[in-house]
Amino acid sequence: MPNTPVLYFVSKPILEYPMSQRLKILNIVGARPNLPKIAPLMREMQRHPEIEPILVHTGQHYDDKLSDIFFRQMGIPEPHVNLEVGSGSHASQTAEILKRIEPVLLDRKPDLVLVVGDVNSTIAVSLAAVKLGIRVAHVEAGLRSFDRTMPEEINRVLTDAIADYLFVTEEDGVKHLLQEGRSRESVFLVGNVMIDSLRHFLPVAQQSRIGDELGLKNGTGWRRFGVLTLHRPSNVDSTEKLSHLLGAIDAVAAEMPVIFPVHPRTQQRLTEDGIRHHAQLRLIPPVGYLDFLCLMSKSTLVLTDSGGIQEETTALGVPCLTLRENTERPITISEGTNLLVGTDPAKIIAAARDTLAGKGKTGRIPPLWDGQAAKRIVEILLKVVPRAKAS
Repeated sequence: MPNTPVLYFVSKPILEYPMSQRLKILNIVGARPNLPKIAPLMREMQRHPEIEPILVHTGQHYDDKLSDIFFRQMGIPEPHVNLEVGSGSHASQTAEILKRIEPVLLDRKPDLVLVVGDVNSTIAVSLAAVKLGIRVAHVEAGLRSFDRTMPEEINRVLTDAIADYLFVTEEDGVKHLLQEGRSRESVFLVGNVMIDSLRHFLPVAQQSRIGDELGLKNGTGWRRFGVLTLHRPSNVDSTEKLSHLLGAIDAVAAEMPVIFPVHPRTQQRLTEDGIRHHAQLRLIPPVGYLDFLCLMSKSTLVLTDSGGIQEETTALGVPCLTLRENTERPITISEGTNLLVGTDPAKIIAAARDTLAGKGKTGRIPPLWDGQAAKRIVEILLKVVPRAKAS
């Protein structure tokens, strides 16, 4: 498909609405990865007096270090509603969100529910809204790993099947949705809201003191260092798998410090199972968005199993090794700085050494990853979403 600024696939006439009748959009955030996606959307909606943006936090992830600090740093307004669902199995968490969101939808009567990403909150709120006849917009639609063992893949496929408006980050997503039978009128290629946040906050993040705090800077600037993130159950829930992965990272840490912000659950496993690691593999508590963005932007190499970080490193031009067997973000490989290396320690070490020797993957920023995705999304919603009739 051609690289156009945005694909407006609109089959019906664009309707004009009186300014007095605001478009009521209920925006859902559930987990930390949702926050850099919802922040630019809320910021853009607040620029339009004809929109009434409502923010609902399902509470799927909620604690100060891992959630509240993101709200503060990213300027996301206090949620109008917090469902306080908390953790649980996929079934119980999804069911609880369904149960708690329905009264909110009935009370608020939004014209549209907007969901982002692929967490349990995404599918649960979408399902509740559709059953009440409320239109749904899915931001980051069309991403596919084609691995049905990933809960996120199930959430993505099901949300895309029932959403009315599908906002896509890359052309592969458009292709997937059309192959799955979605109409062109429902699909919009708009770019990546994660990159909106990155571009907006990068100048502020560069002022972070995290480099000084971790001893990563010297008289001439930043030292060479790597960043590691691991959170997928397939990588961290097995002691044997985690040990093998950290063994590969130890080989990288032997050549430069590797900073590893560790989720409390992973830290507990490391402690209980007595998994040892190289002294230069620096385990630190989770950090806020700005500090982590600063670390990524200054790093020599990032190793991760996160989808979002694959995108952010591509936008930053930082080499990334993805410790998974598949990715739902293929454009980070075909055009970006990402290399899919899997979880074989030998392959991880070889790829890392190539990168440190200057033979790492280079790439370019994909089309429409220009910091304007939220603006495009809001412009489209104002044109295509009908308002409720004034009572």
